Amino acid sequence: MKEDNLIRDKSFAFAIRIVKVYKYLTSEKSEFVLSKQLLRSGTSIGANVEEALGAHSTKDFVAKLSISYKETREAIYWIRLLRATDYLSEKEAKSLLSDANSICRILSKIQLTVKAKSNNP
Repeated sequence: MKEDNLIRDKSFAFAIRIVKVYKYLTSEKSEFVLSKQLLRSGTSIGANVEEALGAHSTKDFVAKLSISYKETREAIYWIRLLRATDYLSEKEAKSLLSDANSICRILSKIQLTVKAKSNNP
């Protein structure tokens, strides 16, 4: 496996940002419920990407990436909700949403490419 893997790097960097946002929300805003949901979904993305990279089959690979995609969509929901309830500033939310949407696009393209290749060997 290559060491320079775009989705692996982006999902890991996103997880770091999410952990920092979680720490900020719990310590500065005393918000514990929504932030925990964001922490779980936002860090799960990279964990599932990592599992996909160790997959034993194409089907397993696509399944793990599909979970990563769904977790990214969930993280987007929590970011939007935290913004709408004034726990995150517009600037913070936009930056996080930009990263999450980028991850979604990459995951989607990888899945489509792998599925197309497996349908046309």
